Amino acid sequence: MGADRLVAILEATRERVAALRPRMRELERQAAEAPEPRPFERIVAARHVGVIAEVKRRSPSTGAIREDLDPVEHAQAYAQGGAVAISVLTDERHFGGSLADLARVASAVTVPVLRKDFILDELQLYEARAAGASAILLIARALTPARVRALSLAARSQGLGVVVEVHTEAELGAALAAEPTVVGVNSRDLATFAVDLAQAERLVGRVPADVPVVAESGITNRADVERMAAAGADLVLVGTSVARTAAPAAAVRALVGVARHGRRDVEKPMGEGTQ
Repeated sequence: MGADRLVAILEATRERVAALRPRMRELERQAAEAPEPRPFERIVAARHVGVIAEVKRRSPSTGAIREDLDPVEHAQAYAQGGAVAISVLTDERHFGGSLADLARVASAVTVPVLRKDFILDELQLYEARAAGASAILLIARALTPARVRALSLAARSQGLGVVVEVHTEAELGAALAAEPTVVGVNSRDLATFAVDLAQAERLVGRVPADVPVVAESGITNRADVERMAAAGADLVLVGTSVARTAAPAAAVRALVGVARHGRRDVEKPMGEGTQ
């Protein structure tokens, strides 16, 4: 079922991209005229594990989270609680998000904003840049290694940070070859939607020490943040647990301040994109 959902999401994304093609010149112009993005790499400068808090109304794995979520109110509360960045889901059909959410959040907070979506095409980079994003997410499972590299290069040429998300060591090889700003280690298998924090711990430890890494999915409390910190995560991305609450600032505040442990130098993983 999970694999079928992913296929459906990617197919819907391709339809969205196709609808953008007649607007290519307009999107290029809007992106070029947008203010310079806030530097995304600064979010890993602190000694503590940075919390990226997510604006999220629903998801295919969880269903409804908070359909009445106001993205600006939640984002501002996240920042007040100590979030180093805000992640905004912009897929409407499956997550209830939009580019309008992204633009509103980017205008309302001073921390960097990540566009979280299934990015398949350069047109989506122009959209992100025009809406005020500081960074974009690339999902290794959804792209060939060559496309990960090409989209990463295109994003960086526009001043956007790049988070390349992986779930396996083979995907990690492709991610590192793309020279991302941050590697995202997702404990959720997008084929089954099952969450395995133990696998994420192992994979976080395989990321070279000089590459920032964010642990994603399944992080609901401070103990989870401490667990990922012990594995070597520099950042955590937290969605459902902070999006559904009526007190988002307090929810984020409960997660911040965990000391970073660092990672030992490891041999670069072998896999797709490293041959």
